[in-house]
Amino acid sequence: MKDLIENIVKALVDIPEEVKISEIAGEQAVIFEIKVADSDIGKVIGKQGKTANALRTIIKAAASKIGKNASIQINSKPKGIVTV
Repeated sequence: MKDLIENIVKALVDIPEEVKISEIAGEQAVIFEIKVADSDIGKVIGKQGKTANALRTIIKAAASKIGKNASIQINSKPKGIVTV
């Protein structure tokens, strides 16, 4: 799933080499932390969060296939965390 997220996010941003995906796995849930360049945060979130919501839908579908729950956190380098 990590590779899936990385491929999607790298296709969305202008600086793909700045994309870093971390996976925090629990017993029943997985959290994927997505770090992108500050200038790319808007591209990953999208207008009114539509891109982030679509990404969340894909991740939840892939996670349910293996019997887990999943969520994403989108971080820009210098600023805070946006939980989606």
